[in-house]
Amino acid sequence: MRKIEKIVIRRMTREDISRVLEVERACFSEPWSAEVFSATLLLPYAHYYVAEVTEEDGTARIIGECGVRDIVGEGEITNVAVHPDWQGMGVAAKMLGTALERSLQEGMTAFTLEVRAGNRPAIALYKKFGFHTEGIRADFYDKPVEDALIMWRR
Repeated sequence: MRKIEKIVIRRMTREDISRVLEVERACFSEPWSAEVFSATLLLPYAHYYVAEVTEEDGTARIIGECGVRDIVGEGEITNVAVHPDWQGMGVAAKMLGTALERSLQEGMTAFTLEVRAGNRPAIALYKKFGFHTEGIRADFYDKPVEDALIMWRR
């Protein structure tokens, strides 16, 4: 198991996209493309963060990503992903906590997200941050087909 000495959560930049794509590809069966991230980062209501560690050789490595879109004062959590090599170390919690805190400071008052119904670790994380299931989107996900839980924190 890897050891995290120092982790920095910071705003994502266009220069981060190629490294964020590595996380996307490792985590999702249908990852976002570079074009989607490039377009999203230009949106004034999109707030995306990365988790970055400095490895022993001094190399900075992006190991996670988290995104929130401000939809008329409500935050839509679009992505929370941690590279599998770094999962289980609290990285997702640190990113999500930072994103929620900054979003509250920017005036968002409630938050929603969709999560695979079978993704128990993610569901547990979201519950820890006060999210509750309020609905289901049947067959929302592909590869494999699975329902999405619609969760809210109000």
